[in-house]
Amino acid sequence: MDAKISPLSTSDGPAIQELVRWSFGFTEEAFEPGFPPAVLEWDRVSGAFLDDPHRLAGVHAVHSFDVPVPGGRLPGAGLTWVAVHPRDRRQGVLRAMIDHHLDGVHQRGMEPVSLLFASEPEIYGRFGYGLASTEVRVAVPRGTALREVPAVSSLTVEFERVDADRHAGVLSPCFDAARAERPGWVGRATPGLWRWALQLPPWMARLGAEPLSVLTVSDSGSLRGYALFRRWMADSPVGPAGTVELVELAAVDTAAHRVLWNRLLDLDLTVQVVCHRMAVDDPLLHLLVSLPSATPKVSHNLWCRVVDVPAALAGRRYAAPVDVVLELTDTRCPWNAGRWHLTGDPSNARCEPTSATPQLRLDVRELGALYLGGTPLLALADAGLVAVDDPAALAPASTAFGWPRAPFCPWVF
Repeated sequence: MDAKISPLSTSDGPAIQELVRWSFGFTEEAFEPGFPPAVLEWDRVSGAFLDDPHRLAGVHAVHSFDVPVPGGRLPGAGLTWVAVHPRDRRQGVLRAMIDHHLDGVHQRGMEPVSLLFASEPEIYGRFGYGLASTEVRVAVPRGTALREVPAVSSLTVEFERVDADRHAGVLSPCFDAARAERPGWVGRATPGLWRWALQLPPWMARLGAEPLSVLTVSDSGSLRGYALFRRWMADSPVGPAGTVELVELAAVDTAAHRVLWNRLLDLDLTVQVVCHRMAVDDPLLHLLVSLPSATPKVSHNLWCRVVDVPAALAGRRYAAPVDVVLELTDTRCPWNAGRWHLTGDPSNARCEPTSATPQLRLDVRELGALYLGGTPLLALADAGLVAVDDPAALAPASTAFGWPRAPFCPWVF
């Protein structure tokens, strides 16, 4: 039975909440009052129905994002709240929703790429999403030594309890400055997203987490960085054993970054600072005198799906001159399939259809992995995921697709 996709509205909020509970195993107490209207763009929320037009089989929504890409910025479609009721699995519901999403983005003609975070990384590759960025999880023992950096003595720090309404306006300029050159770090365009990011989920409160606090670093009254954190207090046979959970850190320079970490690593009654996600080139990983002491662990971060090949490839810049013919396969978005002539450099780029002989052949999934500059084309070719018809084209194209700053998004949407 084919799933029918229909738009949803705020009146469907209770049905969406019930579906999400079944899909993700949430309890009633996990949801804030009024879930989910404050977070969603209701003109971009859709439901899937099978035989019963009044019973949700699946749901998905889209955030309209501003996405930094290598050397530029593009609109992007952030796919979110993708859920299928367990009774309706294996009936094509997810496939129908993803096809609806990709067709809708294509018809809008505004967003060349779609982005998502995957609860299960095995799912989205078959829909053309490639793993575009990875993240590092660290658990840094309290008092861990950091390397010295200049210009920290002039900075002042302040600890505050987070006020969602007030701090959204205070923190957003620093947030936007920190993400400006980080491919993949999408913005929070709506007050609802900021409030959602700054509020303590009810289930965390029940488990004993304190409300979010914010540590700020300023220079002559100008905000240079902030860290959102909470503490989970605990005891051990030898004394206090609390954990500082770093939720988000944004800093405009290395001095602010170091001061934030230095203060977090010196909070009383704690034994470690845990950060569940940071960029693979985060300054902390180089400031640590002993990296192994932080027990770093790499995981998946942002997934990227190219929806409009010429707009996406022409919309970013390239670390070195590139002149290559790509042959692309794309079973779900046939308008992308074919041969494309890409030319570009650090200042401009063009991508046009061509009938020339292809030099490199790949699927749109691998193009998504390459797009933000964090996955080497050469590595994909070594893994057999890119076919090389012209070996001389591989190394220059791999260099060009790379980017000095690793892609990363620190908040899950």
